[in-house]
Amino acid sequence: MNNVNAPALSIEPIGAPRSIGIRQLNIPWRSARRHWTTCIAGGVLLLVVVLALLAPFIAPHDPNQISMTNTLAGPSREHLLGTDQLGRDHLSRLLYGGSTTLMMAGTAMVGTVALGLVFGVIAGYFGGTPDLLISQVLNILMALPSLLLALAILGILGPSTTSLLLALIAAGWVGHARIFRSAILSLREQLYIESAVSIGATQTRVVVRHLLPNLITTIAVLATLDLGVMILTITSLSFLGLGVQPPTADWGTMLQEARQYFGQYPLLVVAPGVCISLVVVASNFLGDGIRDIVDIRD
Repeated sequence: MNNVNAPALSIEPIGAPRSIGIRQLNIPWRSARRHWTTCIAGGVLLLVVVLALLAPFIAPHDPNQISMTNTLAGPSREHLLGTDQLGRDHLSRLLYGGSTTLMMAGTAMVGTVALGLVFGVIAGYFGGTPDLLISQVLNILMALPSLLLALAILGILGPSTTSLLLALIAAGWVGHARIFRSAILSLREQLYIESAVSIGATQTRVVVRHLLPNLITTIAVLATLDLGVMILTITSLSFLGLGVQPPTADWGTMLQEARQYFGQYPLLVVAPGVCISLVVVASNFLGDGIRDIVDIRD
């Protein structure tokens, strides 16, 4: 006798194409709580970003206001971190400098990851001539040290904020493109990709619907790790006079201007140095934590 109460079976064709959305990512939130270092790093980074964005509203003074009668003053009620060699409020310049540095680092990070993703997907998914041409360009650029390439671009275009951003993006996208290309070469051989192609899915749909969601983890990790690298590079080049130009406040230019007063007024160097180190360490911990927490697996 047939069992009329038996549940209906849902038959799904083998190899049916699948798409992975944000809600389908296998994110172990319970284990994420155990990564307290990641939470602290994310909180520190968020706090610094918020303070930098709110600099125009919370800075006590104009960062470029010169007062030659109050130069190199120590911390006081009016100037919590003292003043620099031109009498400018050090706390205000620190906040505005963070805004400048983080804005440039974020822009360079987005441009680097986006450019690497575009060329990596084109080379990895389409293959053939595009892959050959892009791979040859990548091999040539990988033979050049990234810092040397950035310095060459800055030497041609001249020191400025725009030149620095172009140099950072041009020197940083190469490694990302190779990583994304390798990931796409592995993903395009999966059964669900072949199934999607076999039922007539367009190449754009395959890339957007099936490939890019599987790169979310890689993109997130590279972006957070890139933030620290970009900040170090920007401040280093600004320290050398090749990045942000005075009187614009920037952590690198603040270090460069204060280095000769380090013996008598160490706070002028320590404050921006601590901010740089704090953001770089926090972004590195956050990138490692995201790599450990977020995992896309069957």
